[in-house]
Amino acid sequence: MNSRLFIFIAVIVSVLLCTGSFAQVKHGAKTVIKDSSDTEDEKADVELKSLVDAQYRNSGAGNSYTEAIFKSSRVINGQSIENIPEGVLEFRISHRFGELRQGLETSYGFDNATTRLGLNYGLFSWLMIGAGRSTFQKEYDGFLKIRILRQKAGEGMPLSVSFVSAPSIQTLPSDVLVPSGTTYNFRDRIYYTNQLLLARKFNARFSLQLMPTYIHYNIVTTSDEPNNEIAMGIAGRYKLSKRIALTAEYYYRLPSYRLNGYSNTLSVGIDIETGGHVFQLFLTNSADITERAVIEETTGDWAKGGIHFGFNLSRVFNVVKHK
Repeated sequence: MNSRLFIFIAVIVSVLLCTGSFAQVKHGAKTVIKDSSDTEDEKADVELKSLVDAQYRNSGAGNSYTEAIFKSSRVINGQSIENIPEGVLEFRISHRFGELRQGLETSYGFDNATTRLGLNYGLFSWLMIGAGRSTFQKEYDGFLKIRILRQKAGEGMPLSVSFVSAPSIQTLPSDVLVPSGTTYNFRDRIYYTNQLLLARKFNARFSLQLMPTYIHYNIVTTSDEPNNEIAMGIAGRYKLSKRIALTAEYYYRLPSYRLNGYSNTLSVGIDIETGGHVFQLFLTNSADITERAVIEETTGDWAKGGIHFGFNLSRVFNVVKHK
């Protein structure tokens, strides 16, 4: 891989490590980080745990919920079971480079990229909302994630369940869309993605999630393609150390309910926790970022070298103090 790519990654990681421990998080009148003699790593770990895991701690008499099934609000491309806590704002940068097989001519894809910038907010302990803009098809998207059930530690509810609804709209000029000459009205540009997330943390290291998915296109390219697509996703996380975990996700599109000419999406990566950040590095056959594009319009093929390097960077900010 080109040396410029390594330098780019090294700079980002260095910035994260340097800045991840500056903020102190307060819960009511009590400061979580109290001892100035603590090491920077210990402070960063307390901050991350306070922000991301707060809503999983004891809630009500006798209710102990399973913590950190995943460490980020997304597994890699798709949504995870996790909500950010109430009153917390998350800024997320998602980046996908071009295909590695493009070689030195494009610095192994480094010259070509797709980017999404997004903001997410924990409106309530059970409701997370978000919006973003992707360079792919100049697409704007929003979503809401509703927690329905939560896994309990020990005996009790064996899994967590959430519902995600994520509409989006692409804003490309009509003359660059296929088929050429088609007039795209406002309603023709809208897509609707709905998912049910079912997740379980089996032990301290291993978590698994299923994602049955329904996607509706108001308009499709050819008459033999369905407007309604159905897919089944599966994702997993295996914790290697206190701060590092392996992640993977795969979406299988049902043959009778999928667009023509695209591949199923497979992504594998690594999560790195650094204070208020979760930094994700991964390989995927999808250059796209929004849910419907990742699941239904992935063009890359792992077997043919259609692989993209990418990263997600999230930073959380405590907007409203926990009570």
